[in-house]
Amino acid sequence: MRKLVATVFNYSLDGLLADEGTDFWKFCFDLPENREPEAPAHLDFLRNAYTHIMGRTAYESISKGMSSSPDHPFAGILNTGRKVVFSQTLKTADWPNTTIAAGDTTKEIDKLRTGGDGHIVVWGGVRLWRSLMRLDLIDELELSMFPYVAGEGTRLFDGTPNSYRLDLISSTPSDNGIIYLHYRRRR
Repeated sequence: MRKLVATVFNYSLDGLLADEGTDFWKFCFDLPENREPEAPAHLDFLRNAYTHIMGRTAYESISKGMSSSPDHPFAGILNTGRKVVFSQTLKTADWPNTTIAAGDTTKEIDKLRTGGDGHIVVWGGVRLWRSLMRLDLIDELELSMFPYVAGEGTRLFDGTPNSYRLDLISSTPSDNGIIYLHYRRRR
């Protein structure tokens, strides 16, 4: 059975996501890890995914960015890879190899999980992450924690279960103080 791995980029020490236009957003994208995200292990992780899933807002942002920036390290992976958008409102998906999942989230995820090994990358957005956590569907969480106290932004874990136990698989620091945390859901 395929595992569901949520990726969380640009996360602050005080538990906030970098909302576009904030000082934290600017800080994150001034660092080389975001300007030139070319870590071989991370690219392999994305390249070897069975599929990439996202909510409508993330889909619209990522598809626009990858379609207009073909030289971005993720563009070749995402532009040609299989993608599923979870949305009740999106009617068409113009990004190649994209399907829309508008049914029951648990049933849609169960369909994606069956049929083989590997992993499914959850890109977000925050509503999708929270929904998947409430349904206890996330198997692993990869989080990039930045050396920054944001004070403003979106709280990733608002509205999620009060008790959500994770086991640390790895923690890897970057030269710029970002810590890449990899957790597995304890079941």
